[in-house]
Amino acid sequence: MLQLLRRNSPIFTIIVIISFAIFLSFAFINSYITLWPQNYSVSTKENISTLKVGPMYPPVFAYLVSGTGGENRRIIRLLHSIYHPRNCYLLQLDAGSTEEERTELGKYVKNETMFRNYGNVFVLGKVNAVDRSGSSMVATTLHGAAVLLKTCMNWDWFINLSSLDYPLMTQDDLLDAFMSVPRDLNFIDHTSDLGWKEDARFDKIIVDPSLYSNQNAKHFLATETRMTPDAFKIFTGSPWVILSKSFVEECIRGTDNLPRKLLMYFTNVAYSMEAYFQTLSCNSKDFMNKTINADFRFFMWDNPPGLDPLFLNESNFDKMLSSGAAFSRRFVENEPVLDRLDKEILKRISGNFTYGKWHENGDINSVESGPMVLKLRRLISEVTQRRGCI
Repeated sequence: MLQLLRRNSPIFTIIVIISFAIFLSFAFINSYITLWPQNYSVSTKENISTLKVGPMYPPVFAYLVSGTGGENRRIIRLLHSIYHPRNCYLLQLDAGSTEEERTELGKYVKNETMFRNYGNVFVLGKVNAVDRSGSSMVATTLHGAAVLLKTCMNWDWFINLSSLDYPLMTQDDLLDAFMSVPRDLNFIDHTSDLGWKEDARFDKIIVDPSLYSNQNAKHFLATETRMTPDAFKIFTGSPWVILSKSFVEECIRGTDNLPRKLLMYFTNVAYSMEAYFQTLSCNSKDFMNKTINADFRFFMWDNPPGLDPLFLNESNFDKMLSSGAAFSRRFVENEPVLDRLDKEILKRISGNFTYGKWHENGDINSVESGPMVLKLRRLISEVTQRRGCI
């Protein structure tokens, strides 16, 4: 049984220091990255076009798709639903999975002809222990972002998804909608109104054992509390983000000390994934005016809202589509409404990839959008009218 530690205890101080040190190495380590497949045999067929990037072409998204044990089939289904040869994909199973599951996922990616043709899907071989309510969630997200910076050079936005998510439009729709969006904008749901979270989360001190354990472990609380910081202003919001490459590079490689200062603070904050990127972007003079208060996700909440959104089903179908959101969550595995989304929206048949213009002629630099793009364009136009943090 974990014992609550007092803040003035030397043991607690040592644990906090070790936690932060491991947090930094966990997030930024590069020399121990293992990816599957380690070697791609990329197709040289004439109908495979070369990726073209720049403002005259659709953007490139870098996806981090996370899951745990028993979720390989869900991750593969999600991957098929969001796949486009322009994009880059990193699949990440946490320590709740077995080595056999991770190897199985890696072999699937290696043996899939489409992925071999384009060489843009990877599985992270190094397992990370994660407490989704602790700071290890920030660490594993930064780790994934760092790997995407290393493996895929020409992307514009980073998108994090979990195995519980599903798209509400094709990638052609998403690429088309974002084509005219300035590529230095960050879409981060945020607020400075902390409410009950100030006392319940930010004034309390936690230790996340997943930062120094090989297995997923729940965080535990110290008995002492601390004051809300005055060196920076805390913002909180959704953990699901769409981040510009320039902002991700600042998080990973930036020379400003703010990202590291905030990592030190949020190492001991519960649900820090709901506040780290918000606080960093809104306290940075280079990014505060490039932050848009939106995440383009559809959720349904209980009343009063709980810690997690409700599971979605067929009864939510019309609301999902009318929202203009690009993604939705949460779904149970094989929820029937996913089949309806596949058939009516994604044009995805019998487990194949979501429809895109590239299916017709192999041209990955042009897109053919459908009716869903109009709703997302309107939503983007609405939310981008106001930039900055609130």
